[in-house]
Amino acid sequence: MSKPVSVLTVPAFKDNYLWLVHDGHNAAVVDPGDAAPILAALQELGLVLTAILLTHHHADHIGGVPALLERFQVPVFGPRHDGIAAVTVPLGEGDRIEVPGLRLPLRVLDVPGHTRGHIAYVRDDGGEPWLFCGDTLFAGGCGRLFEGTPAQMAASLDKLAALPEATKVFCAHEYTLSNLRFASAVEPGNAALRARVAADTATRERGQPTVPSTIAVERATNPFLRYREPEIAAHLRAAGKLHGGEAPVAVFAALREWKNNF
Repeated sequence: MSKPVSVLTVPAFKDNYLWLVHDGHNAAVVDPGDAAPILAALQELGLVLTAILLTHHHADHIGGVPALLERFQVPVFGPRHDGIAAVTVPLGEGDRIEVPGLRLPLRVLDVPGHTRGHIAYVRDDGGEPWLFCGDTLFAGGCGRLFEGTPAQMAASLDKLAALPEATKVFCAHEYTLSNLRFASAVEPGNAALRARVAADTATRERGQPTVPSTIAVERATNPFLRYREPEIAAHLRAAGKLHGGEAPVAVFAALREWKNNF
């Protein structure tokens, strides 16, 4: 019988989170932008690295891969179309994998927008549901559109929002309070959002991470999943950020543009 798996939060850089999924013996790392904190965690817990999982090509998500591969000869799972040379198991929408050493099945989603080939990993095997979404969905926000279009990112976020409400959202950055300040400006009448601001502010004051979040919390408070709400469009218009276009994707594009300069 396989041992239960859990997810360890490994802080890196200024505000990144690297995720170490392990069963007390074997471990897989998601988006190791820096090898040093991962190697330290493996040593401290007596874990053996059995796989590397990547969501997209940005350096703060893949920078630690070469150093990890010097120590561990393991497969590198990653997006098929995001230009990552280290990937040995290329993946895309609909692919399913079992993480070596963990007997952990994951389903792959294409979630372009932040980058053209960005993917996410979903655990939906009957255990606790998990989402490793890189920089597509953040707690209270979403990634910048460096390569994709507003329509692509809106569709990607709609796909993630359709996951079960209990799904834990393991995003890659501690941007939550900044994101919630923006959310409060565009949807000030949202009582669930006000409650979340208070709770997450207290969490940070205790020095604890605000992630993982859940899909239920994001649906209730994240403006980038709520861009069809009339209040959000109204506040965009009042702020002079939305001119004419009332189609949902136009609202989403205006919302993302405002956040870029908020």
